[in-house]
Amino acid sequence: MLFSLAQFSDQLPALNLFRYLTFRAGASVVTAMVVCFLFGPAIIQWLKVKQGKGQPIRQDGPQGHLITKQGTPTMGGVMMLLAIGVATLLWSDLSNRYVWVVLLVTLGYGFIGFLDDYLKVTRRSSGGLAGRIKLIAEIAIAAGAAIWITDISSPNLSGMLAVPFFKDLLINLGVFYVPFAVFIMAGASNAVNLTDGLDGLAIVPVIIAAGVFVAIAYLIGNTVFANYLQVHYVVGAGELAIFCGAVVGAGLGFLWFNAPPAMVFMGDTGSLAMGGALGSVAVVTKHEIVLGLVGGLFVLETISVIVQVVSFKLTGKRVFRMAPLHHHYEEKGWAESTIVIRFWIIAMILAIAGLATLKLR
Repeated sequence: MLFSLAQFSDQLPALNLFRYLTFRAGASVVTAMVVCFLFGPAIIQWLKVKQGKGQPIRQDGPQGHLITKQGTPTMGGVMMLLAIGVATLLWSDLSNRYVWVVLLVTLGYGFIGFLDDYLKVTRRSSGGLAGRIKLIAEIAIAAGAAIWITDISSPNLSGMLAVPFFKDLLINLGVFYVPFAVFIMAGASNAVNLTDGLDGLAIVPVIIAAGVFVAIAYLIGNTVFANYLQVHYVVGAGELAIFCGAVVGAGLGFLWFNAPPAMVFMGDTGSLAMGGALGSVAVVTKHEIVLGLVGGLFVLETISVIVQVVSFKLTGKRVFRMAPLHHHYEEKGWAESTIVIRFWIIAMILAIAGLATLKLR
């Protein structure tokens, strides 16, 4: 929106500042954070009034959560979605279709999560929306986004999978690209959802991953830097640095209220939306595989659940004391803060490794 003011820079040279992607990305971070700080307390108070007893706690989860987490409101993702929407619309070039793709995926997944949280709260059950219905809705949104991305991508990149560490290697997935992109978006969404089990555990790795993709989007959307780094130049993808900046700012603002002991949980409203945001940006920027490394913590949490389920069905034995992985360490007696901070450290290490792929060609 404010980007359009740059056309009047002839009359007022200061308006030329709105042309610079770096300025707008930084402003997006600050704007999203400020929106959370301004509206967060009112949103939390509204959620407390509407939800009463807060988020229903899983009976099959760690027993300590029935005491420590009881009464905390959920749906805090509404705060982040508001902040991301305002910051993105305010600072992005709204003629860029990639911006609309990732924003609509984020809001769409957030709506699915909102319905799930609403049913949990109103029914006073941890069940929520039926798993099959949720998955179908996630696939439908991701499929629509994948087809749209394929349609607006450059012909030389449409339907292609870029492989990190190889400067010229592109794999033409053809008709399989859409299912692959759906897997990335829906998979990332559910992976973040599985990780969201302790105060601050999911949001900081989301902030870290979004920060990495601020850099990736900016670099691969700039022909000079893309050529220097020998990565595939994606026309228009640079504008997603503003969206990712909004995710970073919204995450920081939400963390203010989610820091232990949490005043609010993001719920599926936030976790599904944040995962969908990261997945859709990875698809647009042709860094789907890199997302698996940058978001490796989410991958590990998801794998722990898969291994646990498969092992129990095949052998009747559990590999972990409880899944996802963070609950395993809770059952081993680790303090919640210890688990969270150590997982943050792992997320940071993986993010650095993901950034290194830009240069190692």
